[in-house]
This record gives sequence, C-alpha cells and structure tokens, in this order.
Amino acid sequence: MLPELSAAAWVLLVAAAAVVGVSKTALPGASTLSVAAFAAVLPARQSTGALLALLIVGDVFALWSYHRHADWKALVRLAPAVLAGVLLGVGFLALADDSELRRVIGVTLLVLIAFTLWRRRRASEGPPPGGRVLYGTLGGFTTMVANAGGPVMSMYFLAARFPVKTFLGTAAWFFATVNIVKLPFSISLGLLTPAGALLDLVLVPAVLVGALAGRRLADRFDQAAFERVVVVLTVVGAVYLLL
Repeated sequence: MLPELSAAAWVLLVAAAAVVGVSKTALPGASTLSVAAFAAVLPARQSTGALLALLIVGDVFALWSYHRHADWKALVRLAPAVLAGVLLGVGFLALADDSELRRVIGVTLLVLIAFTLWRRRRASEGPPPGGRVLYGTLGGFTTMVANAGGPVMSMYFLAARFPVKTFLGTAAWFFATVNIVKLPFSISLGLLTPAGALLDLVLVPAVLVGALAGRRLADRFDQAAFERVVVVLTVVGAVYLLL
C-alpha cells in the first residue's frame, strides 16, 4: 500500500517529518517547509492528509514539553474565529481548487508580517484591535486548506509578546486542538487515505527525533533570537505559498 517513491523522495519525506518535530517543540512556522516537501513528492490532496497525521503526532510531543505554559485566555478568545475559519476551509476544499488561493494567503501573510513588525517598532502592546478575529479566521482557514496556519498564528502570538515558553505552550495547545478538529473533515474529504496513514507510520520515528532535537534547541533560545527566527520562517512560509 505504500506509494512507489524514489530514494531521493524518501529522504525528502524523512527530512520533512523531522522538521515537523522541530517545528512543534522549537520553531513555530517551520512546518511550512514540510508542507512544501510533501507537496513536491505526493499528490496535493494526499500530501495534505498525510502531513496532518504527522502534525498530530508532533502535537503530542509539543504538549508533553510545554503543556503547562499556555495562555488559556488567549486560546479561548481565539476559538470562535478559528472555528469559523476551519469551516470556511472545509467548504473551500469541497468546492474549489487552491492554487490561486495559496497566493492570496501568501500575500496576506507578508502584509501581516509587515504590520506586526511596524506595530512592534511603535512599541504597541498586543495584537491590533480586531486582530483576534482576523488572525483567528485566517489561521483556521489556512490550516484547514494547506496545513499552513503556523505562520499566521506565529504572527499573532508574536504580536501578543509572549515569552518563548508561553509562545510554544500556547501554540502547542492551539494546534493540537485544531488538528484534531480537522481530522474527521480530512478523512471525509478523502485527504487522509489508508496508504497515507501507512506512510505516516514509517515516518513517525523521524518526527520523534526532530521533536527531541527541537526541545534541546528551545532551551538555548533567548527571546530576541527566537522572535527573529519566527519572523524569518514566517516569511519563508509566505514566499512558498506565493510560488
């Protein structure tokens, strides 16, 4: 049942699975690189479902590492907008092609990055007025359509000025919850198949290695370095969506 892939394709998938682990325990937004790798090797819809299952595995390790550090008030306030975004994404996947939309998402991410950095230069505290609805809806939509909600939510948590561990803990609970909500929709839409699930079983050890490596890396980050890396990875994710 495993797809017939070249040795180079397997190496790329293993590396992408390791990046999933690192993204969950150290570098939010890096999973967009895994999105690109999976889409390069597998059919688009199959890649989305297969990657979702690995992201859920990564969520387990993220919660194990940072479950005590979440900002629950921020999560509760985000929930309605995120759910609305997920449902919009489900409707889109049922009806439309995503090639043009990915470019729109990429442009939106770049605008959000510029706006967030501009506000930080002006010493603004917290996300902008209405930002919870904007970021939450866009985050739910992009994660449902392309597993690309990481860059959007990274910008929201960055704007909220969370310390490193609070950032990672809040992100861990956010994506663990959202990805579980997405799972039945992905199965019903035919995104996660038995072949994709078997592929995931082969790749789970790479996620574990990446998660443990990321945990060590996070302990060495200071706040300024962490925020710079988050911004850079978000820009990479946005550019990928544009190409």
